[in-house]
Amino acid sequence: MKNLGGNIKSLRNFMRKDPGVSGDGQRIEQLGWLLFLKILDASDRELELLKDNFVSVIPQRLRWCNWAISAFIRVL
Repeated sequence: MKNLGGNIKSLRNFMRKDPGVSGDGQRIEQLGWLLFLKILDASDRELELLKDNFVSVIPQRLRWCNWAISAFIRVL
Protein backbone atom coordinates (compact mmCIF):
# COMPACT_ATOMS: atom_id res chain seq x y z
CA MET A 1 0.00 0.00 0.00
CA LYS A 2 3.07 2.18 -0.03
CA ASN A 3 2.35 3.51 -3.50
CA LEU A 4 -1.46 3.43 -3.48
CA GLY A 5 -1.74 6.94 -4.94
CA GLY A 6 0.55 6.03 -7.83
CA ASN A 7 -1.35 2.82 -8.50
CA ILE A 8 -4.68 4.64 -8.53
CA LYS A 9 -3.28 7.27 -10.90
CA SER A 10 -2.04 4.53 -13.24
CA LEU A 11 -5.44 2.83 -13.15
CA ARG A 12 -7.23 6.10 -13.89
CA ASN A 13 -4.95 6.72 -16.86
CA PHE A 14 -5.61 3.19 -18.13
CA MET A 15 -9.37 3.66 -17.69
CA ARG A 16 -9.29 6.91 -19.67
CA LYS A 17 -8.65 4.78 -22.77
CA ASP A 18 -11.94 2.92 -22.27
CA PRO A 19 -14.62 4.47 -24.50
CA GLY A 20 -17.37 3.09 -22.22
CA VAL A 21 -16.20 5.13 -19.22
CA SER A 22 -16.82 8.86 -19.28
CA GLY A 23 -15.56 11.27 -16.66
CA ASP A 24 -13.57 11.03 -13.46
CA GLY A 25 -16.74 10.47 -11.41
CA GLN A 26 -17.47 7.24 -13.22
CA ARG A 27 -13.84 6.12 -13.02
CA ILE A 28 -13.70 6.79 -9.27
CA GLU A 29 -16.94 4.86 -8.75
CA GLN A 30 -15.59 1.88 -10.68
CA LEU A 31 -12.28 2.00 -8.80
CA GLY A 32 -14.23 1.99 -5.53
CA TRP A 33 -16.06 -1.15 -6.57
CA LEU A 34 -12.84 -2.82 -7.68
CA LEU A 35 -11.19 -2.06 -4.33
CA PHE A 36 -14.24 -3.32 -2.46
CA LEU A 37 -14.26 -6.60 -4.42
CA LYS A 38 -10.50 -7.04 -3.88
CA ILE A 39 -10.85 -6.51 -0.12
CA LEU A 40 -13.87 -8.82 0.06
CA ASP A 41 -11.97 -11.54 -1.79
CA ALA A 42 -9.00 -11.23 0.57
CA SER A 43 -11.38 -11.51 3.52
CA ASP A 44 -13.08 -14.56 2.02
CA ARG A 45 -9.74 -16.27 1.40
CA GLU A 46 -8.73 -15.68 5.01
CA LEU A 47 -12.05 -17.03 6.31
CA GLU A 48 -11.68 -20.11 4.11
CA LEU A 49 -8.42 -20.86 5.92
CA LEU A 50 -9.83 -20.22 9.38
CA LYS A 51 -13.26 -21.86 9.11
CA ASP A 52 -13.83 -25.32 7.72
CA ASN A 53 -17.42 -24.71 6.63
CA PHE A 54 -17.05 -21.17 5.22
CA VAL A 55 -18.69 -20.53 1.85
CA SER A 56 -18.35 -17.15 0.17
CA VAL A 57 -21.51 -15.33 -0.89
CA ILE A 58 -19.76 -14.37 -4.13
CA PRO A 59 -20.01 -17.05 -6.85
CA GLN A 60 -16.63 -18.61 -7.65
CA ARG A 61 -16.54 -17.23 -11.21
CA LEU A 62 -17.09 -13.67 -9.94
CA ARG A 63 -14.53 -13.71 -7.13
CA TRP A 64 -11.64 -11.30 -7.55
CA CYS A 65 -9.01 -14.02 -7.66
CA ASN A 66 -10.74 -15.59 -10.68
CA TRP A 67 -12.25 -12.55 -12.34
CA ALA A 68 -9.13 -10.37 -12.26
CA ILE A 69 -7.01 -13.04 -13.91
CA SER A 70 -9.48 -13.59 -16.75
CA ALA A 71 -9.92 -9.82 -17.24
CA PHE A 72 -6.15 -9.32 -17.29
CA ILE A 73 -5.68 -12.06 -19.89
CA ARG A 74 -8.35 -10.44 -22.13
CA VAL A 75 -6.45 -7.11 -21.99
CA LEU A 76 -3.26 -8.77 -23.13
